[in-house]
Amino acid sequence: VQAVFDVHHSYNYDGRSAGDLVSVPTVIDLPIAGPSAPSLTLGEKVPEPPDPLAQNPEVNAATKPIDLVSPSLTSFWGRDIHMRGWVLLPPGYASHPGDHYPTVYFTHGFGGTLSGLRARYAPILYDRMKHGKMPEMIWVLLDESSPTGTHEFADGVNNGPWGTALTTELIPSLESTYRMDARTSGRFLQGHSSGGWATLWLQTRYPKIFGGTWSTSPDPSDFHFFSTIDLYAPNANFFHTADGKLHPMLRDHGQPRATMQLLAQAELVLGDYGGQLASFEWVFSPRGPDGRPAQLFNRTTGDIDPKVAAYWRSHYDIVERLKNNWKTTGPDLKGKIHLFVGTDDTFYLDGAAHSLQSTLDQLGGDAQFTFLPDRSHFNVYLQGDDRFALF
Repeated sequence: VQAVFDVHHSYNYDGRSAGDLVSVPTVIDLPIAGPSAPSLTLGEKVPEPPDPLAQNPEVNAATKPIDLVSPSLTSFWGRDIHMRGWVLLPPGYASHPGDHYPTVYFTHGFGGTLSGLRARYAPILYDRMKHGKMPEMIWVLLDESSPTGTHEFADGVNNGPWGTALTTELIPSLESTYRMDARTSGRFLQGHSSGGWATLWLQTRYPKIFGGTWSTSPDPSDFHFFSTIDLYAPNANFFHTADGKLHPMLRDHGQPRATMQLLAQAELVLGDYGGQLASFEWVFSPRGPDGRPAQLFNRTTGDIDPKVAAYWRSHYDIVERLKNNWKTTGPDLKGKIHLFVGTDDTFYLDGAAHSLQSTLDQLGGDAQFTFLPDRSHFNVYLQGDDRFALF
């Protein structure tokens, strides 16, 4: 056994992190009787990890930290809320002082972190620009993680006004600091998985601000296809179909490997926030009587609450919003949506993508959809031997 003091209240999302206090691991025999109970002392602090860019001074110099205390989020929470991320400047930025650059706003999927953005993506993107594999652009690597999961840059009653903060506070601050092409035609979005949903949401919610999104394997844009579940079906159940067949949660080479019920049970053990299912509720759900997000489904029976599902539908179902608001948003969205997903997506996310494509085709959205044969959630960027070619 080991005692861990979760200083940042984020263990359920990203595990132990620098600053957490831990005890020395101790072997015990069960059952424990009275005086034989061990004493656990929080005597060690988890250290800061080594700097992943310490041996890469060129990328390190091109990567600038973002740390903005958001007035709107601070007002919502009643304490300072920081918007964090990294600005990655292109190789030619310093040597071309008169140039302004198009900007890509990128965000990670569920499980991603601020440090992960810098360690993983900054070297990849800088190297591709340096060697001419893609144009020189400014990349803004946005951290969308929080103790409750990923906030997806969506305004909501539980996480606060993250979309408003991004578009009215952070972006103007960045554009006043760096030589960005501060026009709609110079602002782009890109993200994967939950980051794919976030960038789809931002593009459709703020079509006059962003010039296009390239979203890969996004979380469901149509809650009729929430993985393999229709959240709006009569007597819908999150765990099983009407005939008792368990809903799969993930697949590998077409074969189901885990169920939604198993995922829900795992999150019950870990805690009631920070997991993937709870993260969705923190973004999409109304606030419950206890001040927490209302649960979409009963964690014991799997029964879906139709009132909560209706709230999800009216507020965050992207297909529903497009259908209801196309007259006002359509002219600013035509040609701006680009989506890539594997036909063997690990989490069955190709189903909602087909629905979104059908909707945009009917509306005249001039969107681009690419369904990559036999690709999973984790290899959509692969072309030949290049794991990141799709960038």
